[in-house]
Amino acid sequence: MTGQIARPKHRWARRILFGVVALLALIVLGSWAFIKFQPTLPPLALSAASPPAGALDGTWAVSAGSVAGFRVPETAFGMSNDVVGRTTAVSGTVVISGDQVTSAMFRIDLAVLTVNGKPQPQFAKSLDTQSFPEATFTLAKPVELGSSFASGATVRVSATGRLTMNGVTHLVTATVSARRDGAALEVAGSIPVTFSAWGIKGPAGYGFFASLANHGTAEFLVSVHRL
Repeated sequence: MTGQIARPKHRWARRILFGVVALLALIVLGSWAFIKFQPTLPPLALSAASPPAGALDGTWAVSAGSVAGFRVPETAFGMSNDVVGRTTAVSGTVVISGDQVTSAMFRIDLAVLTVNGKPQPQFAKSLDTQSFPEATFTLAKPVELGSSFASGATVRVSATGRLTMNGVTHLVTATVSARRDGAALEVAGSIPVTFSAWGIKGPAGYGFFASLANHGTAEFLVSVHRL
């Protein structure tokens, strides 16, 4: 009798084990497919431009349509992708004199960053937006635009400035593309960021299953209009 009772128990145990294995396989396959096929926002870049109009010298202010955010490499189940955050809460000014940007300062509201259009509490915690809701970039030295910029040419320059996040400031170099667009100026660029340098602790990882890199890229696409 004992042997007859044990066999059904073993069958149920095998069925449960197979069910768990099948469920895990579906989770892995579904996660892999999600990571592989989910759309990732492309890097911020200049769009088509209109012929330049108006004076160039003066103070310019950030206008609607400006975007800033971050891009962080992600690995899950052996697949790689980027986590991309965006915000349109960008403000600041740029001063141009002759062929130079003589000063510039931008503010980005990190507290309203979204990923795929949704708030991400883990990033808010990592960036400590409750204590430090803003990131700022302040130009440290003038940037030469060149004489062709005034007539509508796209220029690519390096801009040295002070990036402040999480209460920490470091000198950084932004790779920037800029051009005139009608009565506006458009500026797109990126800054490499190593989280530990700003005391930023990334969300906890899970090894092979899911992890974020300890570095990323700050991105911006700013439109400014002359005051």
